[in-house]
Amino acid sequence: MSEPYPIYVVDDDDAIRRSLSFMLKTSGYAVRLFDGGHEFLKEAAALPAGCVLLDVRMPDIDGMAVQSELRTHGVMLPVVIMTGHGDIDMAVAAMKAGASDFIEKPFEKAALISCIEAAHRQSIAARGASARAQEAQARLNVLTDRERDVLNGLVDGLPNKSIAYDLGISPRTVEIHRANLMQKLEVKSLAEALRIAFHAGEGMEATGG
Repeated sequence: MSEPYPIYVVDDDDAIRRSLSFMLKTSGYAVRLFDGGHEFLKEAAALPAGCVLLDVRMPDIDGMAVQSELRTHGVMLPVVIMTGHGDIDMAVAAMKAGASDFIEKPFEKAALISCIEAAHRQSIAARGASARAQEAQARLNVLTDRERDVLNGLVDGLPNKSIAYDLGISPRTVEIHRANLMQKLEVKSLAEALRIAFHAGEGMEATGG
C-alpha cells in the first residue's frame, strides 16, 4: 500500500487550516499545517515530495514571495495558490511564476481534490522530463564543440549544405561530424540523435531555465 500523498497547507487563518485538514485527511491525504509563510519556508527544503496549498495573502509574507523563495532555493514542490475574491491578478502572476494552479475561496471539495491531483500529475511529468534531460545532457557532453554545432543545425532542420555554409566548413566535413556524433551517442538514426537533443532542451524548459 502506497504512502498517503502529503499536502502542506500554508494559511494564516486557523479556521481554514482546520477545515482543509479535515477535508483532505478524509480524502486520504497526509496533511501538515503551517500558519505562515516563514514557518513553512524554514522546513520546505526537507519536506517529502508533496503539494503546497498556499494562501496568497498572509500578514508575515505573501504567497507570491513564498513561491519565489521556494524556486530560488530549488524547492520544486507543486504549488496551488488559494485566493480570495478579487485576487485573480495575483493568481495569474503566480501561475506565470510557476504555480501549478489556483483555486478561489470558498471552494468545493471536488474542485480542490481535482486541483491537487492535476498538480501531482504535472509534478511527476516535470520530474520525468528533468531526469530525461540530465541523462540526455550527459550523453551530449561526450561531443566536441563542432559536433554540437552540427547537431544544433540538424535540430534546426537544416540540410548538410546549409550547416556547412553556416560553420564555414565543407559538406563532407559536416557528414564526418554527423557520423562521429551518431557513433558517440550510440544511435543508429538521425531521429534518435534528435530525440536526445530534444530531451536535453525539454528538461531545461521543465525546470524553468
